[in-house]
Amino acid sequence: MSAGTTAELLTLGISYKTAPVALRERLALTDVEAGHFVQRLVEDAVVHEAVAISTCNRTEIYLVCQDPVEAETALLGALAKRADIRPTELAGLIYSPRNCDAARHLYRVTSGLESMIVGEAEVQGQVKRAYEAALQAGTTGPLTNKLFTAALQTGKRVRSETGLGSSRTSVSTVAVDLAADVVGDLAGRDVVIIGAGETAELTAQALAARGVTTIFVANRNAHRALSLAERFGGAVVSLDELPTRLTKADIVVSSTSSPHPIVGVEELEVVMQERHGRPLVLIDIAVPRDIEAACGELSGVTLYDIDDLQAVVARNMSVREGERGQATAIVEDEIVRFARWMGQLDVRPTITALREHGTSIVDAVLAENAGRWETASPRDLARIDAMARSVMQRLLHEPTIRLKGMQEHGSSTGHGRLQLVRELFDLDDAAVRAGADRSAQADNVRALDERRRGA
Repeated sequence: MSAGTTAELLTLGISYKTAPVALRERLALTDVEAGHFVQRLVEDAVVHEAVAISTCNRTEIYLVCQDPVEAETALLGALAKRADIRPTELAGLIYSPRNCDAARHLYRVTSGLESMIVGEAEVQGQVKRAYEAALQAGTTGPLTNKLFTAALQTGKRVRSETGLGSSRTSVSTVAVDLAADVVGDLAGRDVVIIGAGETAELTAQALAARGVTTIFVANRNAHRALSLAERFGGAVVSLDELPTRLTKADIVVSSTSSPHPIVGVEELEVVMQERHGRPLVLIDIAVPRDIEAACGELSGVTLYDIDDLQAVVARNMSVREGERGQATAIVEDEIVRFARWMGQLDVRPTITALREHGTSIVDAVLAENAGRWETASPRDLARIDAMARSVMQRLLHEPTIRLKGMQEHGSSTGHGRLQLVRELFDLDDAAVRAGADRSAQADNVRALDERRRGA
């Protein structure tokens, strides 16, 4: 990065607040796809670090770059290509906060404040897995390491210090509430869950609490499905047996990570003919959707997708809304810490370069006068060396203190002062870049140590 600019944090994303599920599913990323996506981004010199979060309610990419305008253009193009739409069409639905605003958004997401169901617990695990996937892909760095570690810690604070997540409402429990609204008492109903992931487990939990025994349909995760069935007293069938199960089911809840629909309109039309008019409720909480939207047009079929759940959510929010203010205060408290740390990204390379500049002058002066100490003993030479370095350190002590004060208190004129210091001491771009590299290396070492300690 050039001496005149610092690292910039940029987020580009869509969520249930800005885009319908039909578009969100086109931008959805599996864990593997997310890893490949961010790897391709950092191959471009414009992007230095990248993490992708993709859930049923949002897809967000967090970038570290030098030129946020150039990086935003590149990322918008990549997302538009994935969604197969024009960048200009996507731009109107995208939000793109920067720096502390981007960090604040992630903190709120991790805390459950930006969720469709305020305070839902699953999102913290989803953010953690997204960060771990980026670590595996090798696309994180000092800023994203700090950002995601701090965001996850903020989420923990919110959940431990407020009652935001106390009622344990989730997308799964809301889906079960919706099913009950449609068919009435769930006890004795034939319910099929397609999928065996975390959402399927939470759905089974919510159904079990209402006296429902479920049938799990899974292919890839058949082993996990069997484990869930044993826990909740259900059974497991393969995906090949799904049409047979659909002829008997009253309710189907689908929540897989399949990139393609599992239930198609043509297959379901055959199933409905065999049901002889018996109604079927389908609740699709997957993104991309597991059930083709046209299925909802078939006679006897009632189909809900993830966006339809919002109508049910309001009934579960009264307790959580009361905790929103306290949770927001925690987020803002943590953002102050992050803002101070962000200030270091510009100041610390200058301090490092300044110190190294002083050391190079001392080294040069000592080398120029090396032949003038013929009678000096090794001990005398050591004293001369130490004295010269002490003078340098004292001379640079006050500028260093002033620079650190700028980073800690967020001086509004900080950038101009940094430029003045660089000009006064003739710190060129290469020197400050080298200082930035060494600061980044130190941050990476600290991040690795924190992860080893389980931070």
